[in-house]
Amino acid sequence: MNTLHTLLRTATIVVSMAGMLVSSVIAAPVPAPAVPTAPIQLAQSGDCYAIGMQTAAQEGGQLARATQEVRGGQQVCVIVVLVAAQGGERPRRKEIVVPMG
Repeated sequence: MNTLHTLLRTATIVVSMAGMLVSSVIAAPVPAPAVPTAPIQLAQSGDCYAIGMQTAAQEGGQLARATQEVRGGQQVCVIVVLVAAQGGERPRRKEIVVPMG
């Protein structure tokens, strides 16, 4: 009976710790999309990668993603740039939406 009690107590602790881990991952803050500092350029059709590279250079970061999407019925390029943070922190994620013209 003692072994069963110890096993149940250990299982309860493991489940509790797993729940804390999941809740800390779910509760992690997600930064809001950044407002571009440079004037927004209209992207040419199928040119999201080039616009993404240019945007990353302007932001002083690294291009993480450049995809074409439809938002609000309009074709846009969604650019994700990773910008180095200060003091050894994780890079900041900036999402910039560029309308396609």
